[in-house]
Amino acid sequence: MLAKAQKWGNSLAVRLPKSVSEECGITDGSAVEIVRKHNFIVIKPVKRKLSLDQLLGQITEFNQHAEISTGTPMGKEIL
Repeated sequence: MLAKAQKWGNSLAVRLPKSVSEECGITDGSAVEIVRKHNFIVIKPVKRKLSLDQLLGQITEFNQHAEISTGTPMGKEIL
């Protein structure tokens, strides 16, 4: 796949084709890391790291499941 570098202010920009961005999970506003390895440019998405408080803050009454039964104890489980 070929792309063309174009001037964007004082920098150069290359557009990511939709198919490539979708495969890599890159959307508008995504953070990406740009690394130069030898003579190659590597662009990779930055995985968002959430704190426990941020994860717990996403729990709502609509996405929280009810308690489920796993049956009677089969071994030395503590009840």
